[in-house]
Amino acid sequence: MGVYTEYLDKNMDFGSINAERKRLLSTISRLRNNRDILVLASDLTKNVNNSIEYSDLLPFQDQLSNLNGSEIDIIIETPGGFAEVVEDLARLVRQKYQKVGIIIPGYSKSAGTIFAMAADEILMGKISALGPIDAQIATNGKRFSADAFLDGLEKIKEEVLSSGRLNPAYIPILQNISPGEIQHCENAQNFSRTLVTKWLSEFKFKYWTTHSSTGKPVTKEEKEKRASEIATKLCKHSDWLTHGRSIKLQDLQELRLQVTDYSEIPELDDAITRYYTLLRMTFESTNIYKLFETPNSQIFRFMLGGNLPIPNPILQPNNQNEVAVIDFQCPNCKQHSKIQANIGKHSDTQPGYIPYPLKNNIFICPACGAANNISSIKIQIEAQSGKKIIE
Repeated sequence: MGVYTEYLDKNMDFGSINAERKRLLSTISRLRNNRDILVLASDLTKNVNNSIEYSDLLPFQDQLSNLNGSEIDIIIETPGGFAEVVEDLARLVRQKYQKVGIIIPGYSKSAGTIFAMAADEILMGKISALGPIDAQIATNGKRFSADAFLDGLEKIKEEVLSSGRLNPAYIPILQNISPGEIQHCENAQNFSRTLVTKWLSEFKFKYWTTHSSTGKPVTKEEKEKRASEIATKLCKHSDWLTHGRSIKLQDLQELRLQVTDYSEIPELDDAITRYYTLLRMTFESTNIYKLFETPNSQIFRFMLGGNLPIPNPILQPNNQNEVAVIDFQCPNCKQHSKIQANIGKHSDTQPGYIPYPLKNNIFICPACGAANNISSIKIQIEAQSGKKIIE
């Protein structure tokens, strides 16, 4: 029986899934010589902004502050995002840890691939995949590869030089391109390539000291040259044809990039596969679309209705007890309401606040009368506080 089928047959509720996920994180940590472990994961299927972005810095740093070791593994599941944010995330990690491993149980595309190159060790399994790192440019309502754009301009230039004339069909295209746009594409490509080259030579190749074929010492220049070759290949849109292309473990080995195949380590493979299965089940069974967690703490981001993100509840003491204060915006009329949820013990409702509708989790907007199911907020509060909401 497959792991996914096994867990589905158990009909686990959110609390059981959450507890088992945590247990498996501890197991992975133990199997990796008791390294710290941190997860940065997004649901790749929900229609919401699930990419790595600036708002991820605070929860990532928060979860990182809960850890105190000298070595860490980071589990990543992401469609990509801003390379500039990845640079900041990697800096936070490298300032704190001597050794960093990146575990990719599923997909770590685009900016997630860039993040992986900041590690000393990359761990992938049978279904794991990185992706090309060619910068994606969004302008005038269009999104395209910076590398493909620059390649297209270069082909036009070569055609003009060989024929001595400009094809009239290119004139309206070139008229809509400014020098600034060309420079922007070049800068974006160079940024990704430079980051990967620097990180590979500085971190990934740190322990590459001798050539296996000759036994001779590896020089700094040789490390930088190999790193530049790999970075250039990962940036080359024409080689991968699409930005969403999956780059598998075998592809990286052909690039002469050493990757640990954790599927060859049965106990570790089982733990990572089980954790990833439960991670996917967490996303599929809730409105959670992004997750930051360690074995003992977590921060979730939820969706409410359509694509509206659930507001983060603020946990605060009130008359010696703990309450969650929720600034809820009605999706129908946009009216803001203050909701108070009592955690663990009863607290009097503060003036101007509405008690959490515990019996059915349906909040009726006082402005327009719309009924809103806010059960996902309840899950979030109880998951983060470790306590039940009471009346």
